[in-house]
Amino acid sequence: MSKYEKFVRERITQLRLQKGISEYQLSYDLGHSRSFIYNISSGKSLPPLKGFFAICEYFDITPTEFFDDKPFNPELIHKAVEGLRELDDNDTLIVLNLINRLKVK
Repeated sequence: MSKYEKFVRERITQLRLQKGISEYQLSYDLGHSRSFIYNISSGKSLPPLKGFFAICEYFDITPTEFFDDKPFNPELIHKAVEGLRELDDNDTLIVLNLINRLKVK
């Protein structure tokens, strides 16, 4: 198993656990048999590209965000960015100042 295959398997598990759903539930929600995610997590298979895109859509993240393992919770960060887009420049600056203040701690 390559390090990239391992990353994909672990990342799907991480996202699934953050959302609090079982392998079966994720498989079902994606329209696959109950063993679809189990087979990925256990190393028996990898998702096909179409399945990978469906997984990204399910977790409301882009493929780039999927492979960026720096944010602990990319779904939460994505929601924060969407919220920032709705703010005017003054409010955005207030949020940025708050982030900078919190980073110091």
